[in-house]
Amino acid sequence: MTETTQTQTMPSRGGGKPSSPEFRVVMDAWRRLRHDLIDDAFAYRPMPPMKMDGLFTSRLSGRLRAYTAWAPHAAVVTAGLLSMTIAASATDSDGIAALIAAAFALIPILLTMVRPVAAFWASMIATPLTSVFSGMWDDWPWTAGSFAAHLVVMTVVALRSRPRTAAWMWGLTAAYGVFVESTIGGGHYASNTGPLLVISAMSLLAASALTIRRTAQREVTAQQTVTEHERSRRTLLEERTTIARELHDVVAHHMSVVAIQAEAAPYRVENPPPELEQAFATIRENAVAALTELRRVLGVVRAEDYEAPDAPQPTLADLDGLLANVREAGLTVDKAVTGAVRELPQGVELSAYRIVQEALSNSLRHAPGATARVEIGYVLGGLGLRVVNGPSPEVNLVKSTHGTGHGLTGMRERVTMLNGEMTANETADGGYEVTVFLPVPGASEADA
Repeated sequence: MTETTQTQTMPSRGGGKPSSPEFRVVMDAWRRLRHDLIDDAFAYRPMPPMKMDGLFTSRLSGRLRAYTAWAPHAAVVTAGLLSMTIAASATDSDGIAALIAAAFALIPILLTMVRPVAAFWASMIATPLTSVFSGMWDDWPWTAGSFAAHLVVMTVVALRSRPRTAAWMWGLTAAYGVFVESTIGGGHYASNTGPLLVISAMSLLAASALTIRRTAQREVTAQQTVTEHERSRRTLLEERTTIARELHDVVAHHMSVVAIQAEAAPYRVENPPPELEQAFATIRENAVAALTELRRVLGVVRAEDYEAPDAPQPTLADLDGLLANVREAGLTVDKAVTGAVRELPQGVELSAYRIVQEALSNSLRHAPGATARVEIGYVLGGLGLRVVNGPSPEVNLVKSTHGTGHGLTGMRERVTMLNGEMTANETADGGYEVTVFLPVPGASEADA
């Protein structure tokens, strides 16, 4: 009995010989290294001021608070000056060599405040250049100035980058130290690669731990902000649901009373005229229709598993029924349609119907006995609506004072939702005019 072990390989990008898992691991590591230390080498990332929300910094005020915010920059500059002093004092050559060594120690540290990854490469390049001025009894391969500067650079970069970048820097530093010591380090008395790697490892671990902690705090703060926003939004929705339920209880009660009274009123009058019976029948039909629509809307608010009724929403095709209903209520209204009548998106049809309905309702309330006109224009770019009514000629009728402006607000919300335009102004003769344009995308845009 034999066992066969199959190794799954992935085809290469060029379609040739498939690559092994080890090769993919190496290539993935190379891509991450290239992204962290090569592609991001010259990224401009200025060091921001320190946040003043700590336990002690939040208590500061005035000029001291403004100065304390720049404490990280001052610390980097101080470390750079200290490294420059060490580099200049540890050089046994003339003044020019000491000046060059001091510059090679200071520049990479200052560069960490604007281009941190580039500062690491600058420190790596400055290390062999500075070692040219060292003797066989000096530290190798890092001189005293380079040792201090490189340690500061790696620490600052680790504080400003992800932990993976700190690991890459430590690995490259170790590789450089081992390579130099094994090739050209035989003529020197002692090596400081080991001490640098040990000290830098502890420093980078501390910096990475601090970076991870700050990242976790930012994520927790962001999550708390989102949670608080969702909690506020849920509270608002619950309040709206409660208001909607209370509104239903109040409105449904009064509308039910209106419907019952309208149905019973003809029987309380002996030989009522047909016009009176028709008026009460119209009142009852409108009350029942309002109750039905109120319960339908409230069903969406109350039930999570609410299913929409099979009855379609009103469209412009149902506008004649609306106008007939309004005429029975006492408003003289005409309709004019221009352009090629065509089927529009359901949202546009429903919004147009509701806008005309609300405009005519306003005419009934605020201009009793007036005449109104509804104009519908089918144009190439959308749908135009114009509802205008004249002044009320009935001097013995009192205009309604129960309006609160919610009707116009609702119309504007519908128009804004469809990226349309709306104007509502009084006319020169004392009437009122509502003009709306609802854009309708073309067939090519709708298909897209």
